[in-house]
Amino acid sequence: MKPLKKKIRGSTIVVRVLLFSLLWWVLSDGVLASWLIGVPAVLLAVAASVSLLPPMPVAWFEVLKFVPLFLRHSLLGGVDVAQRVFQPRMPIDPDLVEYPLRLPSGLPQVFMANIVSLLPGTLSAALDRNVLTVHVLDRETGFLAELQMVEQRVALMLDLSLNNPVKGKRNEKVQ
Repeated sequence: MKPLKKKIRGSTIVVRVLLFSLLWWVLSDGVLASWLIGVPAVLLAVAASVSLLPPMPVAWFEVLKFVPLFLRHSLLGGVDVAQRVFQPRMPIDPDLVEYPLRLPSGLPQVFMANIVSLLPGTLSAALDRNVLTVHVLDRETGFLAELQMVEQRVALMLDLSLNNPVKGKRNEKVQ
């Protein structure tokens, strides 16, 4: 039986060459002489990324719409933690919540888990068998709506559809 091979489009390679070249340029402070090492490094990085990470459709307009949301929630997450440190009277009622993911396994779920850790009062604790375990600082907040919103936005960016309703399940209370 032959292994399945996905056809790699030229645009995928061009986008990755541009992204890795930009990364090299930033890391090398734009020093022209660094490209003697940079060109082979970029080409090897592109080859490795194409073999390890198959191309996925990306809705670039949705990515651009996600950036302000990402920045806003990152800032709110930092402010929330700082407030809880400096104002000990703020409610803390931690819990572990199992959130069944509707995203396909692989990169979409990993991306979702990483973004969830930036939401105010949440931290991805585990990802196993299409279930994301999330540690929440206060189980009385509207974290479930936030998780659903992030999952929907990730689906939009990766041109995926979500069908199943979501119900979070609480685990034992964390001491």
